[in-house]
Amino acid sequence: MNSSDTTCVKIARRTLETADIVSLELRAPDGAPLPAFEAGAHIDVHVGTGIVRQYSLCNPPSECDRYVIGVLRDPASRGGSSAIHEGFAEGAIVEISRPRNHFPLVSGVRSILIAGGIGVTPLLCMAEALQAAGSDFVMHYCARSKDRTAFLNRILQAPFASRVEFHFDNGEPSQKLDLDAVFAQAGDSDEIYVCGPAGFIDWVCATAERAGIAKHRVRFEYFNAKPVDTSHDGAFDVRIASTGQVFHVQADRSITSVLGEAGIDIYTSCGEGTCGTCLTRILEGEPEHRDVFLTDDEHAAGEMFTPCCSRAKSALLVLDL
Repeated sequence: MNSSDTTCVKIARRTLETADIVSLELRAPDGAPLPAFEAGAHIDVHVGTGIVRQYSLCNPPSECDRYVIGVLRDPASRGGSSAIHEGFAEGAIVEISRPRNHFPLVSGVRSILIAGGIGVTPLLCMAEALQAAGSDFVMHYCARSKDRTAFLNRILQAPFASRVEFHFDNGEPSQKLDLDAVFAQAGDSDEIYVCGPAGFIDWVCATAERAGIAKHRVRFEYFNAKPVDTSHDGAFDVRIASTGQVFHVQADRSITSVLGEAGIDIYTSCGEGTCGTCLTRILEGEPEHRDVFLTDDEHAAGEMFTPCCSRAKSALLVLDL
């Protein structure tokens, strides 16, 4: 990423939304407007040396003076969420990227927003945008309990509060999310958006498929990669199309790390195939996709892959670099 793609912001406000979720309000140090963004967009946050994490923007897209993100303290964190919870104080200066959107809204149709836990952040931004546009939508928000529901008061006070249904794991069975009923009532053109833990997203997608809803109408964004069995990983070669150079990628190395050592830098952000920053075109060979960014159809096409985590099924991959 070029230096012009990043900027420094100040943490103007830090709010403990729940016991394990903190929200940060980010503003330009000089009060200047920030780059515009659309509902579903996220930013890269430089958490520490060599640590970059992605967080969805959850404030209304009409706001040009601030970004708001929500961060869950993850016990399995690789250094991102714990660093933010423990070290990001009000007044601190943080480096971030310009907003990018891989989870855009489709206009002109009814939307069904389904959030699991911290996955509410991009969907909350969508709800704000849909309300401002006068669009029809409903939102289902699943959380462990009422006291672990981030942005609860904000939603209850929002003009779209009547469109939101809460579902708590520790609540009565009657209030839990009945996806079969939701999808049975969905219109033929309704678009479905889901964000949350991988298992939650998989459940929603599988239920939608059983209901006969076309895959392209179910849009999702993962926060983390799915677990992958690496015990049978093997070595393979990568050729750079522009120079003919060939590099050997051992079983315990990633493509980006091997190329990086040789001075061929592919910018990476998440490092686990969730953000699409390192997306690279394949000219020859068959990839073994390990990302959650590309669609099933894009995986099947085999034309692009994420070299930060994906590997090769063939002995050689030729990359368009």
